[in-house]
Amino acid sequence: MKKIKVSAPGKLMLFGEHAVVYDRPCLVTAVDQRLKATVEITDDNMFCLDAPEVDIAGYQKPMDCLGTGEIPSGAKFVEFAVKNFIEKYPLTYGVKVTTASDFSSQFGFGSSSASTVCVLKALSELSGKKLDNKKLFDLSYKTVLDIQGKGSGFDVAAAIYGGTLYFVTGGKVIEPLTINEISLVIGYTGIKADTVTIMASVFEKMKAQPERVERIYDAIEKLTEDAKIKMLEGDWERVGKFMDFNQEYLRDLGVSSEKLEALILAAKHAGALGAKLSGAGGGDCMIALVTNDTRKFVESAIEKAGGQIMHVKPNAKGVRVEV
Repeated sequence: MKKIKVSAPGKLMLFGEHAVVYDRPCLVTAVDQRLKATVEITDDNMFCLDAPEVDIAGYQKPMDCLGTGEIPSGAKFVEFAVKNFIEKYPLTYGVKVTTASDFSSQFGFGSSSASTVCVLKALSELSGKKLDNKKLFDLSYKTVLDIQGKGSGFDVAAAIYGGTLYFVTGGKVIEPLTINEISLVIGYTGIKADTVTIMASVFEKMKAQPERVERIYDAIEKLTEDAKIKMLEGDWERVGKFMDFNQEYLRDLGVSSEKLEALILAAKHAGALGAKLSGAGGGDCMIALVTNDTRKFVESAIEKAGGQIMHVKPNAKGVRVEV
């Protein structure tokens, strides 16, 4: 039997939420909490999955039945990843996957995309196909679309490439940025956001008020482009202002929440250079840009406002085989 262990990072969106689903750019960074997958080749032609972090234990089905029947939500991404791989690169054996995570799937750090990337990377190594990053992205992105129907793929790109990326919808552009350090405080609202529902509500707004929503997306695109330049220049005060502007547009889209606003306001009052929600909105996490002098004050203010500080570091390494 052959076995391999692969890990991939989670992600945090810095700029460009929602607009990135509609052919605009975003800025995303990989975080150092990782999802790990051990993938084993078996001789019984069965797919098996143990994923305790999403309450999946002993789940199995024949390899030729992947993607059919009742699939638990916690198994979907891994199952479809295996299905998509064997449709492109047929296997004559079974596959057993065991996952473990540094972070809870509830935090919105992209655990589904990270698990997809881990499994496809492992299969590409075990089968000898050794897919390059772009081929790995394309197959991972297809898996996400198979399940969600819509999505930009930025979380997949972050899991594969790591670091901080300038990314355009569907991987049209995946540009790694050379940024040594991003000084962020991450606050968790305690509320698990339903990304699919939030995206659907934004889509309905777009249908009802297409010109207004397009204007917001155009403004977010301009902010993202400007923020990229200022991040590369190290002008963090300006980047902070852009974060504030981005939050205003997300508020206009209706994806912020009372709890997110409370944490953002607390961070700003405590001296953050800028603060905004990160991700789909509705809950999950907010981010605040800080200096070394203000970090402690901002963390304390977020906690007093009812947030939980997530101790993660940006700019993490992308997917890798663990020795």
